[in-house]
Amino acid sequence: MGRRPKGLNIKLRDGSGSITLNWLSQEWNRHGNPRIYFRRAGKRIQIKSAIGTQEFLEEYYAARDGLAQPKGNKKTIPNSLRWLVERYFQSPDYHRQTVRTQYVKRLALHAVCAIKTTDGMDLGDKLYASLEPRHIRATRDAAARKIDKDGKEIATPAAANTRLKVLRQLFKWSIDALDARSNPARDVAYLSSASEGFHTWTVEEVQTYRDKHPLGTKARLALDLLLFTGVRRSDVVTLGPPMERDEGATIAWTEAKGRSRKIKARELPILPELRKSIDAMGSTHSTYLVTEYGKPITANGFGAWFRKKCDDAGLTHCSAHGLRKAGATMVAENGATEHELMALFGWETPREAARYTKKANRKHMAAKAIKLLSSNKTGT
Repeated sequence: MGRRPKGLNIKLRDGSGSITLNWLSQEWNRHGNPRIYFRRAGKRIQIKSAIGTQEFLEEYYAARDGLAQPKGNKKTIPNSLRWLVERYFQSPDYHRQTVRTQYVKRLALHAVCAIKTTDGMDLGDKLYASLEPRHIRATRDAAARKIDKDGKEIATPAAANTRLKVLRQLFKWSIDALDARSNPARDVAYLSSASEGFHTWTVEEVQTYRDKHPLGTKARLALDLLLFTGVRRSDVVTLGPPMERDEGATIAWTEAKGRSRKIKARELPILPELRKSIDAMGSTHSTYLVTEYGKPITANGFGAWFRKKCDDAGLTHCSAHGLRKAGATMVAENGATEHELMALFGWETPREAARYTKKANRKHMAAKAIKLLSSNKTGT
């Protein structure tokens, strides 16, 4: 089997970041204009739509999926899982989602359809109405482990849960749009993970970073924006002077995540620490964080850049998302309620906020309970 080419990193026009698309190459014609081509299996197809648009991705998927069909031009079986998936990809529900979400779902559902069953068929060729929870459980478990570059098997519960989530949404859509009778993925449980995800920064680690990156540096401003607003990296790269209100007392923006389904407008006070950091940089651009050429940074580009700044401070285990968790932890431990956390971090339900309040409450109760073990309480 030949090695898969690296492809091109494509910046998405909807502002949600960038993705790497395999089998793409960029060439220039005799007039010096760039052209994007899909190359695979000896075929060469030009992608003509503007780079990073929805139309561009649709052309790419059409080229890729067309070449991925089995030999003999095997047709999709009516009412099969693959048939259902193809109709989902054509639905308004699917196209209302962000380009990145569409990309993740395509990867997951194509992988599910390609799974071989015990009778040698592709799972995608089976009638979708015949699928049971046991079939969905098997597809979930197939994504729960992978072989790393050293040949070791590693657990990947997050990938398994992503696949299960996408299947739940697919079958839920089939019930609403096609009057399907059941959702076989609904009764399959998500896998638990021993990991708590991204490392939560400690106060000491924040100070270590600040010592390395003082006021007046872009690295320091990035940390302060993340910590004192609680935004995700997809939002931190969009924040800038035009969003300031009340003579710089507050900042207002619209969240990038989920904006295709629901507009989530946010407005927060600019705390004195953050105000000092912003003023120290004296930005004259539309966003606080820009490249060395004065251009806005993409979400993915910011993630890689901030990763390096953490490494420079000796914090190789810290990340941008870990700062969001650190802020939520600090606020919860200082007595914030679940609804206050929801307002600050933009969560729609109390579930995520409850993780932090419960953890903070346990810490406070443990500190209070440990005093009952003192000698004057136990008589020892």
